[in-house]
Amino acid sequence: MTTTDPLARGPEPLRETLARLRHGQKSNVNAAAYSRWVNRPTGRLLAAVAYRWRMTPHQVTAVSAVCTFVGIGCLAVLPPGVLAGVVVALLLALGYALDSADGQLARLRGGGRPSGEWLDHVVDATKIAVLHLAVLSLWFRHLVEPGHLPLWSVLVPLAFSVAASVAFFGMVLTDLLQRRYGTKADPGRQGEQHAPVLGSLVALPGDYGLLCIAFLLLAWWPAFVVVYGLLALAAVVMLAVQAVRWYRRMEAIG
Repeated sequence: MTTTDPLARGPEPLRETLARLRHGQKSNVNAAAYSRWVNRPTGRLLAAVAYRWRMTPHQVTAVSAVCTFVGIGCLAVLPPGVLAGVVVALLLALGYALDSADGQLARLRGGGRPSGEWLDHVVDATKIAVLHLAVLSLWFRHLVEPGHLPLWSVLVPLAFSVAASVAFFGMVLTDLLQRRYGTKADPGRQGEQHAPVLGSLVALPGDYGLLCIAFLLLAWWPAFVVVYGLLALAAVVMLAVQAVRWYRRMEAIG
C-alpha cells in the first residue's frame, strides 16, 4: 500500500505534526483518565519526534518493549526502596507512552498494518503476563520471607495477574468477534465533548498508567502493599462487570 509521507518533501514543523496527530487521534470514549489526559498526549509528542526521526511504528514498539521489560526486570530483582520505585515507575510509564505512540505514528504515516497490530498485541499480552509475576518475585523475597507479610498474601499478585490477563484476552476476543460479525460500532475520532469525563474517572482504577505510577510507592512498601492490593481488587471486580457486558454483546450477535 502506498502512503503519503510529507517528510519526503522535507521536514514539517513539529507544531504541524502535532496538529495532524490531534486530528487523527482515537476517540476518548471509554478511555481511562490517565490514558486519556496523560498517556495519549505524551504518546502524541513521542510519535511526532519519532516521525521526524523517520522511525517506523515497529521500531517505536520495539523501544516501548525494551523500556517496559527492563522496568519489569528491575521490579523483579531490586529490593523495595526509592531507587526501585523511581526506576520502575519511569520505565513502565515511558514504555506505556511509547505504546501509545506507535499506533499514533502508524495513523500519521497513512494507516496501520496487520503485522503492527499483531506485534503490539503480543507485546502487550507478554507485558501483562509477566508484570505481576515480577511483583510476585519482589513480594515473596522481600516481604514474605523476612516475615513482613504472611505467605497467603502472595495470592494478591497472582489474582492480579489472572484478572489482568483474562481481561486483556476478553477485550481482544470481544473486539475480534464483533468485527467478524459486523457489529463493531465505530466511535470515530470524536472530540473531547463526546467522551464523558465521569466515565474516564470511573475507569481510572483499571488504568495501566495508574499502576505504573503506583510503583513509586515502593519507596515505602506498606503503602505500596495497600494500594497494589486495592488495584488488584478493582481489577477483579472490573473483570466481573466487563465479562457480563461482553457476554451480553455476544448473545446479541446470535
